[in-house]
Amino acid sequence: MATALSSLERTFLIGVAGVTEVCLVRHGQAQPGPAAGPDPGLSSRGQDQALRLGQRLSPLKVDAVYCSPLLRARQTALALAMDVFADRRLVEAKVRIQDGKLDQLEPAPEVVARMAQAVDDAVKDHLGGRVVMVTHGLAILNYLESVLGLEPGRFRFFPQCTSISVVRVGTSRRMVGSLGDVAHLDSVGS
Repeated sequence: MATALSSLERTFLIGVAGVTEVCLVRHGQAQPGPAAGPDPGLSSRGQDQALRLGQRLSPLKVDAVYCSPLLRARQTALALAMDVFADRRLVEAKVRIQDGKLDQLEPAPEVVARMAQAVDDAVKDHLGGRVVMVTHGLAILNYLESVLGLEPGRFRFFPQCTSISVVRVGTSRRMVGSLGDVAHLDSVGS
Protein backbone atom coordinates (compact mmCIF):
# COMPACT_ATOMS: atom_id res chain seq x y z
CA MET A 1 0.00 0.00 0.00
CA ALA A 2 2.80 2.45 0.91
CA THR A 3 4.54 1.77 -2.41
CA ALA A 4 1.33 2.41 -4.34
CA LEU A 5 0.73 5.65 -2.44
CA SER A 6 4.31 6.78 -3.05
CA SER A 7 3.91 6.04 -6.77
CA LEU A 8 0.65 8.01 -6.88
CA GLU A 9 2.28 10.96 -5.13
CA ARG A 10 5.15 10.94 -7.65
CA THR A 11 2.60 10.87 -10.49
CA PHE A 12 1.10 14.06 -9.11
CA LEU A 13 4.57 15.58 -8.51
CA ILE A 14 4.27 15.50 -4.72
CA GLY A 15 7.68 15.42 -3.04
CA VAL A 16 9.53 15.10 -6.35
CA ALA A 17 12.96 16.76 -6.48
CA GLY A 18 13.20 19.71 -8.84
CA VAL A 19 9.44 20.34 -8.95
CA THR A 20 8.44 23.98 -8.50
CA GLU A 21 5.25 24.84 -6.66
CA VAL A 22 3.40 27.77 -8.20
CA CYS A 23 0.71 29.36 -6.03
CA LEU A 24 -1.74 31.26 -8.22
CA VAL A 25 -3.52 33.83 -6.08
CA ARG A 26 -6.40 36.03 -7.13
CA HIS A 27 -6.02 39.58 -5.82
CA GLY A 28 -8.08 40.85 -2.88
CA GLN A 29 -11.45 42.52 -3.34
CA ALA A 30 -11.12 45.79 -5.27
CA GLN A 31 -12.79 49.06 -4.42
CA PRO A 32 -16.20 49.00 -6.12
CA GLY A 33 -17.78 51.38 -8.58
CA PRO A 34 -16.73 53.95 -11.14
CA ALA A 35 -15.38 56.32 -8.47
CA ALA A 36 -12.55 53.81 -7.90
CA GLY A 37 -11.23 54.58 -11.40
CA PRO A 38 -9.81 52.29 -14.08
CA ASP A 39 -7.19 50.73 -11.79
CA PRO A 40 -8.83 50.38 -8.36
CA GLY A 41 -6.92 49.48 -5.24
CA LEU A 42 -8.13 47.14 -2.54
CA SER A 43 -11.29 47.83 -0.58
CA SER A 44 -11.08 47.57 3.23
CA ARG A 45 -12.36 43.99 2.87
CA GLY A 46 -9.70 43.33 0.23
CA GLN A 47 -7.02 44.68 2.57
CA ASP A 48 -8.22 42.29 5.28
CA GLN A 49 -8.22 39.39 2.79
CA ALA A 50 -4.64 40.24 1.77
CA LEU A 51 -3.54 40.44 5.42
CA ARG A 52 -5.05 37.01 6.11
CA LEU A 53 -3.41 35.62 2.96
CA GLY A 54 -0.06 36.93 4.19
CA GLN A 55 -0.59 35.28 7.58
CA ARG A 56 -1.54 32.01 5.86
CA LEU A 57 1.56 31.93 3.66
CA SER A 58 4.04 33.35 6.20
CA PRO A 59 5.13 29.93 7.58
CA LEU A 60 6.07 28.78 4.06
CA LYS A 61 9.37 29.40 2.32
CA VAL A 62 8.47 31.49 -0.73
CA ASP A 63 11.30 32.15 -3.17
CA ALA A 64 9.61 34.97 -5.10
CA VAL A 65 6.34 36.87 -5.39
CA TYR A 66 5.18 38.00 -8.83
CA CYS A 67 2.11 40.09 -9.56
CA SER A 68 0.08 41.76 -12.23
CA PRO A 69 1.01 45.45 -12.44
CA LEU A 70 -2.57 46.45 -11.62
CA LEU A 71 -2.92 48.18 -8.25
CA ARG A 72 -5.20 45.60 -6.58
CA ALA A 73 -2.75 42.80 -7.44
CA ARG A 74 0.31 44.83 -6.35
CA GLN A 75 -1.32 45.71 -3.03
CA THR A 76 -2.21 42.05 -2.44
CA ALA A 77 1.35 40.96 -3.31
CA LEU A 78 2.85 43.53 -0.94
CA ALA A 79 0.98 41.84 1.92
CA LEU A 80 3.17 38.79 1.18
CA ALA A 81 6.59 40.35 0.56
CA MET A 82 8.27 43.72 0.27
CA ASP A 83 10.10 42.68 -2.88
CA VAL A 84 7.59 41.83 -5.61
CA PHE A 85 8.09 41.50 -9.35
CA ALA A 86 5.42 43.02 -11.60
CA ASP A 87 4.76 41.09 -14.81
CA ARG A 88 2.36 42.37 -17.49
CA ARG A 89 1.67 38.79 -18.60
CA LEU A 90 -0.29 38.31 -15.36
CA VAL A 91 -2.97 40.93 -16.18
CA GLU A 92 -6.63 40.00 -16.43
CA ALA A 93 -8.08 38.69 -19.67
CA LYS A 94 -9.59 41.47 -21.74
CA VAL A 95 -13.36 41.52 -21.26
CA ARG A 96 -16.45 43.52 -22.12
CA ILE A 97 -19.48 43.82 -19.90
CA GLN A 98 -22.63 44.44 -21.86
CA ASP A 99 -26.25 44.01 -20.77
CA GLY A 100 -25.08 42.43 -17.52
CA LYS A 101 -23.09 39.75 -19.35
CA LEU A 102 -19.32 39.36 -19.28
CA ASP A 103 -17.71 38.46 -22.60
CA GLN A 104 -14.05 37.48 -22.73
CA LEU A 105 -12.58 39.36 -25.70
CA GLU A 106 -9.06 38.00 -25.43
CA PRO A 107 -9.01 34.45 -26.81
CA ALA A 108 -8.34 31.81 -24.15
CA PRO A 109 -5.29 30.41 -26.03
CA GLU A 110 -3.66 33.87 -25.89
CA VAL A 111 -4.34 34.20 -22.15
CA VAL A 112 -2.96 30.69 -21.56
CA ALA A 113 0.13 31.38 -23.68
CA ARG A 114 1.11 34.53 -21.75
CA MET A 115 0.29 32.99 -18.36
CA ALA A 116 2.24 29.83 -19.22
CA GLN A 117 5.24 31.89 -20.32
CA ALA A 118 5.15 33.89 -17.07
CA VAL A 119 4.95 30.64 -15.07
CA ASP A 120 7.73 29.03 -17.12
CA ASP A 121 10.03 32.01 -16.59
CA ALA A 122 9.36 32.03 -12.83
CA VAL A 123 9.96 28.27 -12.64
CA LYS A 124 13.22 28.61 -14.58
CA ASP A 125 14.40 31.27 -12.10
CA HIS A 126 13.30 29.30 -8.99
CA LEU A 127 13.63 25.65 -9.99
CA GLY A 128 12.53 23.34 -7.20
CA GLY A 129 11.23 26.22 -5.10
CA ARG A 130 7.92 27.91 -4.44
CA VAL A 131 6.66 31.07 -6.13
CA VAL A 132 3.47 33.05 -5.61
CA MET A 133 1.82 34.78 -8.57
CA VAL A 134 -0.87 37.31 -7.71
CA THR A 135 -3.08 37.71 -10.74
CA HIS A 136 -6.75 37.82 -11.76
CA GLY A 137 -9.74 35.49 -11.87
CA LEU A 138 -10.16 34.85 -15.60
CA ALA A 139 -6.41 34.63 -16.17
CA ILE A 140 -6.20 31.95 -13.46
CA LEU A 141 -9.29 30.16 -14.80
CA ASN A 142 -7.96 30.03 -18.37
CA TYR A 143 -4.55 28.77 -17.23
CA LEU A 144 -6.02 26.10 -14.94
CA GLU A 145 -8.30 24.87 -17.75
CA SER A 146 -5.19 24.32 -19.84
CA VAL A 147 -3.28 22.51 -17.07
CA LEU A 148 -6.32 20.28 -16.46
CA GLY A 149 -6.63 19.53 -20.18
CA LEU A 150 -10.08 21.09 -20.46
CA GLU A 151 -11.51 22.99 -23.40
CA PRO A 152 -11.86 26.73 -22.76
CA GLY A 153 -15.14 27.55 -21.08
CA ARG A 154 -15.71 24.01 -19.74
CA PHE A 155 -14.36 24.46 -16.19
CA ARG A 156 -17.18 25.69 -13.96
CA PHE A 157 -14.96 27.39 -11.41
CA PHE A 158 -14.10 30.97 -10.58
CA PRO A 159 -11.41 31.81 -8.00
CA GLN A 160 -12.59 33.87 -5.04
CA CYS A 161 -10.58 36.87 -3.91
CA THR A 162 -7.23 35.81 -2.38
CA SER A 163 -7.92 32.16 -3.17
CA ILE A 164 -4.86 29.97 -3.69
CA SER A 165 -4.64 27.45 -6.51
CA VAL A 166 -1.46 25.38 -6.61
CA VAL A 167 0.17 24.02 -9.75
CA ARG A 168 3.23 21.79 -9.46
CA VAL A 169 5.58 22.17 -12.43
CA GLY A 170 8.02 19.40 -13.31
CA THR A 171 10.34 19.02 -16.25
CA SER A 172 7.73 17.46 -18.54
CA ARG A 173 4.35 18.08 -16.96
CA ARG A 174 2.18 20.22 -14.72
CA MET A 175 -0.24 18.96 -12.11
CA VAL A 176 -2.88 20.82 -10.14
CA GLY A 177 -2.37 20.43 -6.41
CA SER A 178 -5.29 22.47 -5.10
CA LEU A 179 -8.02 24.75 -6.38
CA GLY A 180 -9.37 27.97 -4.90
CA ASP A 181 -8.27 27.41 -1.29
CA VAL A 182 -9.70 30.13 0.95
CA ALA A 183 -9.22 28.51 4.39
CA HIS A 184 -7.53 31.73 5.55
CA LEU A 185 -10.86 33.55 5.07
CA ASP A 186 -13.05 31.09 7.01
CA SER A 187 -13.64 33.39 9.98
CA VAL A 188 -14.66 36.39 7.85
CA GLY A 189 -16.28 34.78 4.81
CA SER A 190 -14.93 35.35 1.36
